[in-house]
Amino acid sequence: MSRSHDQRPRSHKPLSAYVNSDYIAALNALSGRNAKRRIVVFVEGYDDVTFWSALLRPLETDAFYFEVMLPSSASLGKGKKVALANNLGERLGEYMIACVDADYDFLAQGRTPNSKQLCDNPYVFHTYLYAIENYYCYAPSLSEVCVSATLNDRRIFDFEAFLAAYSRIVWPLFVWNVWVYRYGGYKQFSLMDFARIVAMPDVDIHHPQARLEALRHRVNAKIARLQKAHPEGKKTYKPLQAELLSLGLSPETTYLFMRGHDVKDGVVLPLVQTVCERLRREREREIRTTALHRTQLQNELAGYQHATVSCEEVLRRHRGFCACPWYRRVQEDICMFLDKVRGGAS
Repeated sequence: MSRSHDQRPRSHKPLSAYVNSDYIAALNALSGRNAKRRIVVFVEGYDDVTFWSALLRPLETDAFYFEVMLPSSASLGKGKKVALANNLGERLGEYMIACVDADYDFLAQGRTPNSKQLCDNPYVFHTYLYAIENYYCYAPSLSEVCVSATLNDRRIFDFEAFLAAYSRIVWPLFVWNVWVYRYGGYKQFSLMDFARIVAMPDVDIHHPQARLEALRHRVNAKIARLQKAHPEGKKTYKPLQAELLSLGLSPETTYLFMRGHDVKDGVVLPLVQTVCERLRREREREIRTTALHRTQLQNELAGYQHATVSCEEVLRRHRGFCACPWYRRVQEDICMFLDKVRGGAS
């Protein structure tokens, strides 16, 4: 009996690897002329599903709805490379798009292969900020995060002023970090190196200036070393700085464009935890002061502690950053895309 059927080359690609925008369009057509059309949205990881779903839902219309998913049901791989892998860029279209973190690729403005795909592919949308974690750290929303975590509305720290001051100090070193990424010297000044220099995990919220001055000293020292190691930067550093400013960045918002995990874990979360701890202690002191007897004290303390939430959890779940201009810009990009799809389908 012939065994030739066992010797045929087998494809290791899952069926999902062959699905493209045209295939989704055909499925939409089968649903009927008046049915809502599905647009498949590939994202990088599980946390991204929540973020992008919340961003996209308000933009749905009577004609379109989004289905957000990971790019592969055959593996647990995550990240931008996976989200844009398997020739996905060629498979994208009006009914299949990708939504990813910008990283430094937005700032590179098409000068690297990843950046070119991010900036030039009309079916790839991105955060503009480095990652979704940067949105969670949006300064105007952090006081409300503390209120939600502690149920104490007293403002004891100015997050906006601090992060603006922090960003102004970090800005010139951040430009250098983008510079080495753009010109191929990132191994000499990696994102990890940058994160170590600008981390501020133990700020005294009542006297933050001392830590800011220490940061300024570290930043200036590193800049001096970079200028010595890269004299060619004299010609290209200032034009790059001007270009970043023209893209909408500012020295006061540097923290939004640094690597998101580093900003959250090295600066913002420690600050939020410190503020929340002070607010919780303050509220518990009030309960101890006003309680009429021991039973009431125990009941009130237990009720308060049960009602409070981990500030880390609130930081990860809050939606106060929806007012961020960059978040609205992402939504505007999606709306323009939907207008084109609507026009092409009419």
